[in-house]
Amino acid sequence: MSPDLKMLVWTVVLAFAQSIIAALGAQSQVGLAALAGNRENLPPVIGWADRAAKAHRNMLESLPVFAVLVLVAQVAGRANATTALGAEVFFWARLIYVPVYAIGIPWVRTAVWIVSVVGMVMILAQLL
Repeated sequence: MSPDLKMLVWTVVLAFAQSIIAALGAQSQVGLAALAGNRENLPPVIGWADRAAKAHRNMLESLPVFAVLVLVAQVAGRANATTALGAEVFFWARLIYVPVYAIGIPWVRTAVWIVSVVGMVMILAQLL
């Protein structure tokens, strides 16, 4: 498996882990019974648990774009050291993003997100 595809798989693992973290955060605040029900009139999830859920949603927005870039690079035969580095930059930035967002460090969070975008741009540049 190419380095790009390995990073894509690890990114999916990270997205799954984020869903678990967000669910545990919500459970700690509203309880399992409320989450297992139909979720009508749930009390708001706040603090780190809300930020963890937002980080997860942000990952779900970025993951399809990242996946398409990696897969197109593979299919087009354009995967190379730059696409591999871009995929690694994306993954590690997204991994750092999770605790930075959950802790609530706003400017650092934005900077880390920008680094993840740079990783995707590195891959895109090899496709244009």
